[in-house]
Amino acid sequence: MKKIAITFGDPNSISPEITIKALNFLDLPSDQVILITSKNILDFYEKEFNLSLEKNYKTIEIPYKYEHIKPSIEAEEAGEFAFKTIIEACKLAQNREIDAIVTAPVSKKAMNLAGHNYSGQTEVLEQYLANSNQKAQMLFICSNFSLLLFTRHLPLTEVASHIKKDILIEKAIHLNNSLKTQLGIQNPKIAICALNPHSGENGLFGNEEIDEIIPAIKQLRQLGISIEGPFPADTLFYNCYNNICNYDCYIALYHDQGLIPVKLMERDECVNTTIGLDVIRTSPAHGTAFDIAGKNLANPQSMIRAIELALQFINI
Repeated sequence: MKKIAITFGDPNSISPEITIKALNFLDLPSDQVILITSKNILDFYEKEFNLSLEKNYKTIEIPYKYEHIKPSIEAEEAGEFAFKTIIEACKLAQNREIDAIVTAPVSKKAMNLAGHNYSGQTEVLEQYLANSNQKAQMLFICSNFSLLLFTRHLPLTEVASHIKKDILIEKAIHLNNSLKTQLGIQNPKIAICALNPHSGENGLFGNEEIDEIIPAIKQLRQLGISIEGPFPADTLFYNCYNNICNYDCYIALYHDQGLIPVKLMERDECVNTTIGLDVIRTSPAHGTAFDIAGKNLANPQSMIRAIELALQFINI
């Protein structure tokens, strides 16, 4: 039987809560899941909220002191724990003990406090799991469409300098292949956002569309990839809001350009997926939600979908 590993993320966030709730809802075969967590975290949620796992899943213990569980606090100890869970999942994948990884949300600040200077889990997975020239990409899979972030956690002032024709071509080719192999879309239709207002207005508001994006689109079409744009992002997602998507996947050029429409339309149903590596990884589309951590209020729906999607991928 194919297996998945599930990390418990930041122990001071909603991550343990949504993971326990999701597993209880799904009621998966116990031999299909490996949990990477600490017994103290499980004991805390059972004691404080009467929230416990209903099945006896195999668990890999990452030590974490009971007194360090402080819901809503971003702390060095929590960041170290979260980082270690990711590394343990990578080891299992490298040893081929699992077929996919599902990661609960982590705090980037907490991981950095612990000395792990990554802008997110995607970057950690790329460093530890990428082979040869593989590059991890962040693909958000929603019910009616998917969205790729061309750049991820960059300051907005740096985005324009990263919009390069050759990189656009490379990422679009990998995206097209993943849409075919992982999502089963035979002839994917892709749309790419413009960087500048009104697609640059023929250079009046910026030249990135003329110099980089349009040449990339032309070359991708010559390679047989169905891609259109660049489209102004302020209107591109309107039809998706009405559940009529004209494209299978959208490429957003920077973080908020893509995630504002995703989280407005499908916050609970969307799943963050890592593509470009040999190992499948999924995660909820939301973050750590420290404002409701430790209150037993968190909605596990995106975590449920992340686990379901990982299982779907490994069984295609």
